Amino acid sequence: MPPQPPPPSPRVLVVDDDPTVTEVVAGYLDRAGFTVDRAADGPGALARAAANPPDLVVLDLMLPGLDGLTVCRRLREAGPVPVPVVMLTARGDEEDRVLGLEVGADDYVTKPFSPRELVLRVASVLRRTNGPPPGPAAPEAAELRGGGITLDPVARVASDGRGPLRLTLREFDLLAHFLRHPGRAFSREELMSSVWGWDFGDLSTVTVHVRRLRHKVETDPASPRLITTVWGVGYRFDGE
Repeated sequence: MPPQPPPPSPRVLVVDDDPTVTEVVAGYLDRAGFTVDRAADGPGALARAAANPPDLVVLDLMLPGLDGLTVCRRLREAGPVPVPVVMLTARGDEEDRVLGLEVGADDYVTKPFSPRELVLRVASVLRRTNGPPPGPAAPEAAELRGGGITLDPVARVASDGRGPLRLTLREFDLLAHFLRHPGRAFSREELMSSVWGWDFGDLSTVTVHVRRLRHKVETDPASPRLITTVWGVGYRFDGE
């Protein structure tokens, strides 16, 4: 039996109008085994993504033509499965980072950044996209139910009584974590460690994702019944 060809390398689209940044990022990603495509502005990013759909986009916020937030929003709306996005933001621009998460970015890295850190973030997001490797089902792969929600960690699909839930990668992982631990209160630090795999970082990331998740799973996000706030602690999933 002839040997099977290796699977194709994940395709990463790097979008930045600074050619030096693009060259450095592309070089590190290429050495890490990724196939890299490039774009220097917003319209070019959308055109490249349409011509060669990427597995992930590394996207600068400040772009000519169309800004990164608009590009991210259009990329998320382009297909049935939202493409993962890692945003590049200037250090100190917390409002921009929050807006990026609001429109669906899965992760962000602040400039100036370590290219090695960026590669690790890209690999982490892609691992979550691809799910667990084939093999015997682990407890983490069992179907989860609670609060009228059904979630399949292997197929990475979730639904409630209204139909399928369109979730970003981090929203999906956050919901899965809550469903695995109903009735338990988690601090934002604990959620960042368990869901994001970070031992440090901007805790507003967790706050924004909880808010976005509530808008997708709660009947009335302003008065949440499923993901409740535990004052002085964090959040708890109360669905049975």
